[in-house]
Amino acid sequence: MKYEYDLLVIGGGAAGLTAAGMGANFGAKTLMIEANKLGGDCTWHGCIPSKTLLHASKIAHNINEAKQFGFDADDNLDFKMVMERLRETRQDVYEEADDPQIYRNMGIDIAFGRASFVDDHTVNIKTDGGEHETSARFIIIATGSKAMVPPINGLDKVSYHTNETIFELEEQPNHLAIIGAGPIGIEMAQAFQRLGTQVTVFDMQDRILSNDDPELTNMLYDYLRDDGLNFKLGSEINSVSQNSDNNIVVSGAIGEEAFQHKTDSLLMATGRTANHKKLDLDNAGINYTKKDITVNDRCRTNKRHIYAVGDVTGRYQFTHMSEHMAKVAVTNALLKIPKKIDNKHVPWSTYTDPELAHVGATEKELQQQNISYKTYRFPYDKIDRAITDGATQGLIKIFAKKMSGKILGATILGKQGGDLISEYALAMRNGVTLRQIADTIHPYPSYGLGARRAADQWYVQNQSTWMVKLIKWVFGYRGEVPDLTDENRIL
Repeated sequence: MKYEYDLLVIGGGAAGLTAAGMGANFGAKTLMIEANKLGGDCTWHGCIPSKTLLHASKIAHNINEAKQFGFDADDNLDFKMVMERLRETRQDVYEEADDPQIYRNMGIDIAFGRASFVDDHTVNIKTDGGEHETSARFIIIATGSKAMVPPINGLDKVSYHTNETIFELEEQPNHLAIIGAGPIGIEMAQAFQRLGTQVTVFDMQDRILSNDDPELTNMLYDYLRDDGLNFKLGSEINSVSQNSDNNIVVSGAIGEEAFQHKTDSLLMATGRTANHKKLDLDNAGINYTKKDITVNDRCRTNKRHIYAVGDVTGRYQFTHMSEHMAKVAVTNALLKIPKKIDNKHVPWSTYTDPELAHVGATEKELQQQNISYKTYRFPYDKIDRAITDGATQGLIKIFAKKMSGKILGATILGKQGGDLISEYALAMRNGVTLRQIADTIHPYPSYGLGARRAADQWYVQNQSTWMVKLIKWVFGYRGEVPDLTDENRIL
């Protein structure tokens, strides 16, 4: 063969591992190149450590709540032990899912080093022991992203954290300032607040989680404030400095009102930027921008045999979308089966307590596109399982066509929201309507039953006075005709 490998994957995170595994499964001679450890950002600096910390903070919160029921709980928290547990969990996930030997046993060759393009089929691999070149028929770039830090005056002279360092803390800060009220910032804000750190969140937007439903984010905002979080929304950060007491000072303004905020520690949660600058993409003739590598809906670059997937494309910075894009790329490259990214059914989940999730079109998008829809609502305080668990904070909202019940989008704030949203993603993907969900048996008592009862509202809202009168007349029923004029009624 002209090339040493059939498939070469650059990057060993979620996207790269999926792509390499599929390549080997389809009988392609596969090489995966990783600069650090397999597992990528999700295992080491993202999903796994953040959700472990959130779990620890939930336990701390439950202990505090237990006192209200007469339990005698110790107030002392061993922060060092919390972080040790976090790192043990991270290591466990690595050993169970990301250990190189797992992939070598699948027949995948693994090279640890820094990859860069020599030409459009050849890659240079640089290691501490030297460098060498290899070639492949197809190449998939899956190099992920890193924390994006904006050019704030004085920030380069201050010791601050990103998601790549915050999980290495040994001592708990008394005060933590977080710049950025997106998913990373909000999750870490609640986690540290519940563990006993006083947290203040800054953001230039006037609300948190600007990509989510405003009604539900406002509800979550109130819950977070009840947890003790401070917010400075609508903030313009002018500078960051460190004073003689080693405190960090965040200076800015909200409107015309200036402020200076002192803190022990600072977390920058201001987004992500693609890892592609050291790949020498020009040598391969690959089109890219400062922000990302340009791909089409089949994850293909302008070079037909080179694909890019995951965060490096700048499209979706979710582990589940990285895996999805990897499947799309490998299917197109190796099987020649035309497959496109599913842009319409991408679930978003923020794992606060309560969780916030959505899939499909938002209400704002539907209004901007002049798409007719009806909103079906169901509160958590009518879900029996939520009542038994004392988790009645939340709401399910579904946007759907009035007559057909076709689901256009859904958003959930509440316990298990990140899991429940999958039911609506599956339904939308496969054309399942609200009527069909409502007619499907769900177990009682479960949170899943809330998804069915929310779908029941399609029946409720489509009921009409004339139809009830007709039924009464045909069958000779003698009851009263219910008042069906209230569109907000919930049964």
